[in-house]
Amino acid sequence: MHHDQQRNDSPAFTVVRDGQAASTLRGAIIAVGNFDGVHLGHQALVARAVALAGGERPAAVLTFEPHPRKFFAPDRPMFRLTPEPVKLAILRQLGLAGVFVRRFDGALAGTSPEGFVVDLLAGELGAAGVVVGHDFHFGRGRAGTPAILADLCRRQGLLSEIIPAVRLGDEAVSSSAVRTALEAGEARLANRLLGYRWFVQGEVRHGDKRGRELGFATANLALGEDFNLKHGIYAVRAALPSGEIRDGVASFGRRPTFDDGAPILEVHLFAFQGDLYGATIQVEFVDWIRGEERFASADALVARMHEDAEAAKRILAAADGPPSMIG
Repeated sequence: MHHDQQRNDSPAFTVVRDGQAASTLRGAIIAVGNFDGVHLGHQALVARAVALAGGERPAAVLTFEPHPRKFFAPDRPMFRLTPEPVKLAILRQLGLAGVFVRRFDGALAGTSPEGFVVDLLAGELGAAGVVVGHDFHFGRGRAGTPAILADLCRRQGLLSEIIPAVRLGDEAVSSSAVRTALEAGEARLANRLLGYRWFVQGEVRHGDKRGRELGFATANLALGEDFNLKHGIYAVRAALPSGEIRDGVASFGRRPTFDDGAPILEVHLFAFQGDLYGATIQVEFVDWIRGEERFASADALVARMHEDAEAAKRILAAADGPPSMIG
């Protein structure tokens, strides 16, 4: 975690998957949801679970993989804001004792609302209380509403709380609002909705070495076909395996001046000489600089890349707004 990060790492953090024993998380107050993005609304759920637990019991999250929308509509692309490793990296920093990761499959999708509360939450997971958002639906056919959850919990002797929408100005904070912002290249808006600077995590792949030849060596990350960030140039910061945080400038797109290939994130870190091939790095997006362009020559592109780098340095030197979650 970067030095300007104000949140606290949990002293111990347990990830419990299907079929694994959860002794350290028995009797927990559990915040339940998909948590894609772990945005301000999700963080309100977590904060309430931590407050209700009060240090007397564990506070935990129950989340689902794959995302239920991916299960119900496998052929419909879905821009995941926080794939599971990133989601867990963020939740680890929010004061929780741990996370239950449930496989979302046909059996879980077909569970009745009663079965979800009685058998899963109270029985298998041993929850003492449940926190959900105002729009949480669960069980077969999404028949379970927050009101039904509260009633079922009352009958089971479980605490339950329903958290209202968190608003940023006139807009309700939601995963879809964050996706919409990123699809428009509005990184600053996305970061305000999230309450932290959005980041990706991936393995540095071998590229075509063209950046090195142009004097702009890059660390290249392939982020999947459903990664729907607007193509363009961004001011970024990266966390390296050493724990070092470096400023940089990144291009996400198809390299139209050269090959119009599959979209890739190319990250140039300022004054960095090391070899990152094969390393897993985190890259956070601080602000948008410009859209992707096709240049008449490599020289014209290099001239613009120098301008982009200077713009990124100015942006990063003045960067304010939400805290960092990388490192």
